[in-house]
Amino acid sequence: MARPGSGARAAADIVRTEILPDPGAVAIRAAERIAQVAREAVTERGRCALAFSGGTTPWRALRALAREDVPWGLVHLFQVDERVAPPGDPERNDLHLREALIDRIAIPSANVHPMPVEEVDLDEGARRYEAILRDVAGTPPVLDLVQLGLGEDGHTASLLPGDPALQIVDSEVAVTGLYKGRRRMTLTFPAIDRARCILWLVTGSGKSVPLERLRAGDRSIPAGRVRSDRAVLLADTAARGDR
Repeated sequence: MARPGSGARAAADIVRTEILPDPGAVAIRAAERIAQVAREAVTERGRCALAFSGGTTPWRALRALAREDVPWGLVHLFQVDERVAPPGDPERNDLHLREALIDRIAIPSANVHPMPVEEVDLDEGARRYEAILRDVAGTPPVLDLVQLGLGEDGHTASLLPGDPALQIVDSEVAVTGLYKGRRRMTLTFPAIDRARCILWLVTGSGKSVPLERLRAGDRSIPAGRVRSDRAVLLADTAARGDR
């Protein structure tokens, strides 16, 4: 949740990290882990709810996931965040999610839940998305896995530095202010923190500084406020700062 205070967490709370050689290896390992979570969730609870972020490495991981053995008929797909943009806009995460995964697997269309960013009333759209989350994942909703990325400014999902959405503790979905010319819809800290598994995918040398801060539990950046005890971080050597 969005909790007050800042500073590093105790060493025991630092997110579990696996460093892999390159983005391709990160993507493959991520696909394997997501598939395992999905199979276990279906076995234990009869269905699975996954939420995905955007980004080059996640989309690569989703293409690998499409080749994994997953009981897609019992899986529900949600978005972690989405830009407020027209259908088909190349900045929409939904467009890439469909190309990388949905169009490659046998999943019922009723199990795919894009964020309703085309609504005139975005706040009402966020409330409707919350209702879908609760219908699928319980009240309060507990997602089986939330996949997160890490921005160079330390943001994750669309929980952005200085945005009021950082302070929301009583809703699962929020609408942000402008960021790089777009408003966004995003899962909030409570929705993310409640997930059974949080999977970070971080690649590239541009992420080395925020990755160091994330691993240190620096709560002055949004990513550092996500709970770490259920999290696994997959990063490549470039993100770690290896030369």
